[in-house]
Amino acid sequence: MIYLWLLFWACFNLSYAQQNYDYSECSADESFPGSRYTCNSFKNSCQTFIVYRANTQFQTLSDITALFQINSNEVLHLNKLTSSTEILKSGREVLIPINCSCSGQFFQANFIYTVPGNTSYSYIACGVFEGLLKPHLLSTENQTQENGPKIGSKLHVPLKCACPDNISVSEGVKYLLTYPFVEKDELSLLCEKFGISLEDLCAANLVVPKPTVYPTTTFLIPLKSDPNITFDITDSSAPPTPGFLPTITIQKTNKVKLKILYIVVSVVGFTLLLVALLACGLYVKALRKWKGGRIQSFNTRSSTQVSFSTPRSSPRSVQTGHSTTNSCLSPDLLAGIKYSLSGYSLEDLKKATKNFGEDTKIGYQTYKGMIDNVEVMIKQMRFEDTRQAIDVNSKINHINIVSLHGVCYGDSDFSWSYVVFEFPKNGCLRDCLSNSLTLLNWHKRTQIAFDIATGLHYLHHCIFPTYAHMSVSSRNIFITSTWRAKLSSIETNHAVGSSKGSDILAGLKACIAPEYLFNGSASEKVDIFAYGVVLLELLSGREDIDGKFLKECIGFLGGGGSEGGCFEQLRSFMDPSLKEDYPLAEALCLAVLAKACVEDDPSHRPSMGDIMKVVGRMV
Repeated sequence: MIYLWLLFWACFNLSYAQQNYDYSECSADESFPGSRYTCNSFKNSCQTFIVYRANTQFQTLSDITALFQINSNEVLHLNKLTSSTEILKSGREVLIPINCSCSGQFFQANFIYTVPGNTSYSYIACGVFEGLLKPHLLSTENQTQENGPKIGSKLHVPLKCACPDNISVSEGVKYLLTYPFVEKDELSLLCEKFGISLEDLCAANLVVPKPTVYPTTTFLIPLKSDPNITFDITDSSAPPTPGFLPTITIQKTNKVKLKILYIVVSVVGFTLLLVALLACGLYVKALRKWKGGRIQSFNTRSSTQVSFSTPRSSPRSVQTGHSTTNSCLSPDLLAGIKYSLSGYSLEDLKKATKNFGEDTKIGYQTYKGMIDNVEVMIKQMRFEDTRQAIDVNSKINHINIVSLHGVCYGDSDFSWSYVVFEFPKNGCLRDCLSNSLTLLNWHKRTQIAFDIATGLHYLHHCIFPTYAHMSVSSRNIFITSTWRAKLSSIETNHAVGSSKGSDILAGLKACIAPEYLFNGSASEKVDIFAYGVVLLELLSGREDIDGKFLKECIGFLGGGGSEGGCFEQLRSFMDPSLKEDYPLAEALCLAVLAKACVEDDPSHRPSMGDIMKVVGRMV
């Protein structure tokens, strides 16, 4: 998994060492891209700088330089100071020169810290060293210190840093300064403080312009000359000091008049409260009476007719001459159903689908048709599965998942039923990719990838119980007239952890995760595997029939080939209909992401939240 993240440096193909910005808090217990800066250049070491801020523990330049084991006289001029013992204002920034070297896969500046008293790795990393490294890294580097740091022990402290590569030197970037954010820091102020452009700053940290940044995280500052901080830059959005606030003279109010006013306001308020309580009681009583009448009326009619009204069309009735047990919808099926669903007759559906003709068939037991001038998708399913389908879809309300319109049971054959969904105008994603006349450009494809991820994230995290879709494929993703993607609805109950049904994922061999074939339990990671397959289809335009072809095509991302060869193979993998009208760096990002999603080991696949962070930067 690590080598996949190392490939992300090429995602934007810029002219200096590129590193991810780590959004996680300093105290986070795990490593994220950007938690450390990778050695992705030919330089093994360099001289660079970090920014440290004066605080109550380190108030003078002498105190701060002692922490970093350097001579304070050597940095007086650099920090525009005349004395190393001058008490600095809390938060005053100090430039510290460091030697940054490549150790294994990461750059780091090595220091020794002597533990003065009872403390923790979190306090040392996030407090003493102000977020210039993460606690879990400090703990890992000092594994001999059992049960935390001991008083008097010497800790190895690898601070975050980075060196420009050979290309960045030719472009004029001389240093990559490590800057820890504090509250109210903004990129515009940072640019003004160091005299750099916003574009260069964002590109060096792989963020979009105007990103959200967080305290105790770090940024790399690309400098083309020796660092020179403009210390008098202030936040113009900060409120004015109290001395400049306007003052208003308030005259003293007569105490007697004030007391009378309090009494009047109290009486009026109490009266209004009583009136409000009385109105609420009358409303609740009337509502209960009305509901009782509705229920009684409904129970009287349920033996012969069940009707659903919908704002999309006029009320429909599904009638039957059979007994209550043979009605199209039994009363116990109504639990959990949205009352906006329509009840369709079988004649309605036959008319809409030309008697379920082959030319209206769009998938396994799935047809398209027109009802009341609205295009719909009609799915045939077993009678016993219908309740589950309605129960699940009645809980779902999301723009990236097709909505349920209604239901119908056969007039005489009660082993089958029909569930009616919306049908987005442009049909399924597979047809859009296969049709050479469809103008599915790069922007539309990245938006579709983001829409699919958003819909799956909703199912995995935003409803209760959480669900795995378990049928994600380019044939089960539909495209609207505005080229937005919608997942086909969940037809049966795939609550996370439940076992598979007999026909689940039928016909979707390419999208079946390996672990599903062994244990068969519903899992978010199964959806993520399928998402990776769809992502590869979006990139290449080709359909993976056996589940191996596309994975083999991206074998060049394993890191064995040269950089130039990697890009050439990526170009040959991309959909020819794009005509190379796409950002090569973004294409590489999505290819690397797709490869991570289709890892055989589910623990190596990213989460849906991680996927949204990557794809969200491209839309």
